[in-house]
Amino acid sequence: MTAELVRGQNHPLPHTRLEIRVSAGHPVVVGATLGDEQGRVAAVDGIAHPGSPSLPGVEVSQQAAADHRLAVDLGAVPASVHRVSVLLALPVVGGGPARFGAVAAPFVAVTGLDGTEIASYTITGLDRESAVVALELYRRQGAWKVRAMGQGYEGGLAAMLGDHGAERPAELAASILDAVARGLARSVSAPPPRLPDAERVRQSSPVTASEAAPTLPATPPTAPSPGPPGPSGATTASTASTASAASGPGGPISYAHPRRPAAAPEARPAPPVPVAGDAAGWSMDERLYNQVWGMFEDLARATAAYRSACDFAESRLDQELDRALSDPRSRIGGAGDAAREAARAKHDELTARAQEALDRDLAQLAAESEVVEPALPAAFARWDNPVWHAYRVPMEVPLAVRLGDLHLPERTDLRIPMLVRLPLERGLWVDSGRGRSEAAGLLDGAELRRLAMDAAVAHAARLLAVYPSGEFAVHVVDPAGSGAASLAPLVEAGVLAGPPAAGPAGVSAVLARLTERVDLLQMALRADAADALPPGMDTAEQLLIVHDFPHGFDDRAVTRLRYLADEGPAVGVHLLMVADREDASAYGPVLDPLWRSLLRLTPVADDHLADPWVGHAWTYEPPQLPPGSQVLRHVLTQVADARRQWGR
Repeated sequence: MTAELVRGQNHPLPHTRLEIRVSAGHPVVVGATLGDEQGRVAAVDGIAHPGSPSLPGVEVSQQAAADHRLAVDLGAVPASVHRVSVLLALPVVGGGPARFGAVAAPFVAVTGLDGTEIASYTITGLDRESAVVALELYRRQGAWKVRAMGQGYEGGLAAMLGDHGAERPAELAASILDAVARGLARSVSAPPPRLPDAERVRQSSPVTASEAAPTLPATPPTAPSPGPPGPSGATTASTASTASAASGPGGPISYAHPRRPAAAPEARPAPPVPVAGDAAGWSMDERLYNQVWGMFEDLARATAAYRSACDFAESRLDQELDRALSDPRSRIGGAGDAAREAARAKHDELTARAQEALDRDLAQLAAESEVVEPALPAAFARWDNPVWHAYRVPMEVPLAVRLGDLHLPERTDLRIPMLVRLPLERGLWVDSGRGRSEAAGLLDGAELRRLAMDAAVAHAARLLAVYPSGEFAVHVVDPAGSGAASLAPLVEAGVLAGPPAAGPAGVSAVLARLTERVDLLQMALRADAADALPPGMDTAEQLLIVHDFPHGFDDRAVTRLRYLADEGPAVGVHLLMVADREDASAYGPVLDPLWRSLLRLTPVADDHLADPWVGHAWTYEPPQLPPGSQVLRHVLTQVADARRQWGR
């Protein structure tokens, strides 16, 4: 069964030797790129185009045409290639249309060598774009999949090539269009419109059984695959005889190939068995990191495709119902009921197919999560992972750190680790306000502030645990001392750089000390004079936990805090704010840049993390310590012991 893809949807490929067919209402240029995991090409020789049509495993046409056939052998592409992108562009020479919105929507199909269609995609929604990425063939867990892309570029071929990492894309685009201009006269025009069956029969003379050979298409057919073993020509002769008999005198013409055996429907290939760490990377941690974000990408695209398919089904249902109601003859009686039932049946069929595809993708992701989660290192693992029971202070900084989990409403039990690269590029903000969260609205203010401070301590402990000894320090500002209970694990373990600062004087002293450190490091970096820093200056990464903001902060302290948020991350000084934005509303818009510079986290589950890539709102879940577990104290004890050993 052919998969009719919508934008963002993927489908497994049962073969590595394929043919990609492109049909458009106007001559288009077709190309392909061999890219890495991000889809970027390493050099110009990673792009197949009319001026250079052949690459290992890919061959494209040398001219613009309304119909194309691309030969693809995924088994022959280099091992470093993870994405094969199929590109379409209008030639914009000879007075043709300059945008896809002015021509019929291009249609692309992936078929096997026997002509069996595997997946198809109609690229709709284009307007001012003159170039588009049609399809993407990509590796996933050792197998290949196809994804419907439909990503258009108003900047044309040059913008598309530049986005794929091509060097001097404008010059390359000009050379491609020049090659197209030289061969445009040989382009294949669009096929004539199909005639109705009755008219086609009237224009044809009666066909006898001995004349039942079909008319050959304008383009040469794909070479037939060898038939099954047996007596010479037995299967072929039987098939041709059956086709000829079915198209007796005066009957409809059979378009079956007279010498090609009928292809048996292929069973859907079994999904690949998930393996932890099967993504690209130099180390196991890097492979697991890339695999987690591959899972995030697959979940985002699968859900986007499902929602898009459901929206399309709803839109089609509305259009067909409106069409039925607009005809006075179908408003009453059986004809109207039949039209409405047919529209609803088609809607249900489209929705069911979308749900089936989503369930298949989610089941594969859930199976992958079950093998990946137990294999994660401490920096990527949940607090309930047994890896923490054997925790030892690391010798080097990890690639990233886990700050919680993400999920979508289509399957709330499928959680993707939220991994943030280290060192942190921006500060963190644990929101102790209610915001628009339903879960936060059920808690009183005191309980919500306590949960926010507990979450901040868990984040700080995680950062302390993943850094080597002496390379990360934590400072705390708690003006009223209201966070003492939550801070107890950090204070008792002795992992803080100093006692929590209290009162306006303590707040001012900590901020002045960190501001001076930022100034000195910036001057040293700009002058390339790191050896000029004061002797004994601590160059470790610094984290400042600010609790109960803005209580205890005067205007000077607020200015310093904004300075640390803006300039601190570049020299290793980071903020972890625990605050309710409404409490600081008296400052007006002066603090808006502060909030925007921080990554907002919540102490309870909240769907506030926007994903502009596919338009999702991800639900963030904070890290949870197992009830009654002593894992946090165990980890902090190890950190404190390592610090004492390092300080000797």
